[in-house]
Amino acid sequence: MRESVLRLSSGSKTIDELLGGGLETQTITEFYGQYGVGKSILCHQLCVNVQKPVDQGGLNGGALYIDTEQTFRPEWIVRMSKHLGMDPDSVARNIIYSEAYNSDHQILLLDKADQIIKENNVHLIVVDSLTAHFRSEYLGREMLAERQQKLNKHLHRLTRLARVFNTVAVVTNQVMSRPDAFFTMAVEAAGGHIVAHTSHTRVFIRRTASGPVRIARLVSSTYLPEGERLFKITENGIEDVEEEEVSRK
Repeated sequence: MRESVLRLSSGSKTIDELLGGGLETQTITEFYGQYGVGKSILCHQLCVNVQKPVDQGGLNGGALYIDTEQTFRPEWIVRMSKHLGMDPDSVARNIIYSEAYNSDHQILLLDKADQIIKENNVHLIVVDSLTAHFRSEYLGREMLAERQQKLNKHLHRLTRLARVFNTVAVVTNQVMSRPDAFFTMAVEAAGGHIVAHTSHTRVFIRRTASGPVRIARLVSSTYLPEGERLFKITENGIEDVEEEEVSRK
């Protein structure tokens, strides 16, 4: 099974290096961070990159994008495609998009995804974001157990799809404030231990003092050591940071 694992490039050599060569198929990769750090833009970039040939860091396949926060923008797909010398119309047609209106609809979309994945040669499944609906619908401690059970089942369904179809599974996640944290990160990913245990690779994204530059921190992985890398978000998508920009950090 390990021999059949493929890797998808993020568009940044430094992030790919952090992840051991790119995002793995057959696993869930979670990107989490505060609003506006570029999680959704990274997902857009992956939807374009997955359509590139394998020798160029892609998987020569399509993408399934489940949107829970109305963050998908075709304009990003057009700019990213043109920057990479790809036909925007062709790239857009290979992205199967669906907006999830509530948590039950989100679960249903994934439960019924088998045929869509087979018919459209899907090699990337994106859920952006994973916990948004669950957090808004399951309020209070008395509903926490039910919420976590549904999240757990939802994530295990995603894992099975990733393994059966040898696809990359990506989820974005919101964060919660930690007012009791003085010497560690002041935020943590939503979803608790259920999401933490089920995600095979977890990457925390945060801002720097320089506008477009971000820090990607590998928080946990099944086999990779923790580490940090810089990347930046431009109008062309996800790119590497130049040496002179690194020296200013």
